[in-house]
Amino acid sequence: MRPRNAPVIIGHRGAPGYRPEHTRGSYELAFRLGADAVEPDLVATKDGVLVIRHENEISGTTDVADRSEFADRRTTKEVDGAALTGWFTEDFTWDELATLRARERIPALRQASSTFDGHYPLLRLRDLLELIDGVTDGSRAPGLVAELKHATYFEAAGLPLDELFTAELADAGWTDRAGVVVESFERTVLTQVYERGFRGRRVYLLEDTGAPADRVAALGSSAPGYDTDLTLRGLYALGSAPSPADRVDGISVETTQVLSSGSVSVALFGEEDAAEVGAVTSDLVDLAHSADLAVFCWTLRPENGMLPEKFRSGGAASDWGDWRRYYSILLHSGVDGVFADHPDLAVAVRDGH
Repeated sequence: MRPRNAPVIIGHRGAPGYRPEHTRGSYELAFRLGADAVEPDLVATKDGVLVIRHENEISGTTDVADRSEFADRRTTKEVDGAALTGWFTEDFTWDELATLRARERIPALRQASSTFDGHYPLLRLRDLLELIDGVTDGSRAPGLVAELKHATYFEAAGLPLDELFTAELADAGWTDRAGVVVESFERTVLTQVYERGFRGRRVYLLEDTGAPADRVAALGSSAPGYDTDLTLRGLYALGSAPSPADRVDGISVETTQVLSSGSVSVALFGEEDAAEVGAVTSDLVDLAHSADLAVFCWTLRPENGMLPEKFRSGGAASDWGDWRRYYSILLHSGVDGVFADHPDLAVAVRDGH
């Protein structure tokens, strides 16, 4: 049983530590492993369908590069200031994308997951909503944390994600559904979904470097970076903006922004453990909470290649390191939720198993 006021565990793209991300198998497994919610990344097709993919460039997560009928769709585009070459969802109709099959994004680290390559088709947002509707354990329905990707880019392409997202929720009867969160690295689209009637929680994703694409589009190279949002003044501006449409309910940050060098609280882990771990939470969580903002962090992963150096074990990058200690620090940091690729591991640490 989940302890009261304990962090929620969000299946990051489902359970991609075990199945290719954003597939039916990944989401179904996340539910069985105890995730409180799941997170789909949403991008758009040419005909305005919200498809669930980590990026709109899909050569790394599908078999599109092997499909001769789509060879002429390969192109180079600039997305949020970065030049990318490959195949892009906005150049396909949904009917075309529905013929593709998903692949493991990082097969070198997750060979077991890659054995499911080619097994699952792609999903639309509506498919996931139907899947959640069909999941019940007699007590709760899983939550949804939907990330709108590259909103400024898609709006310029005539595919406004705010409009597509709110329309999809309405069509599915989810407009007033509890447990729906929308998140984005661009604050503008969070305002736009509110103006379209969305009243679920809105969470602003913040990177530790760079500037949000919507600000860069409006202000160019002089656009303030994410670091300005992470100051005390910036956090209060997010939580207390004069207009309700411009406020957000929380922030979501990288795990490195929650941790800093030093020694772990002796009260939490004991003096011997504190000296061994050599890490302590930063003051970001307390500052954000003082600004009436919830705090989420991403992404909890157990593989050596994904862990901070001090938590790695000897062996290959795909071997699991000291993930339990790392997860425990984050789950005791005061955060309101964590994103995990292996939801069962995070649930076990949170619930003391």
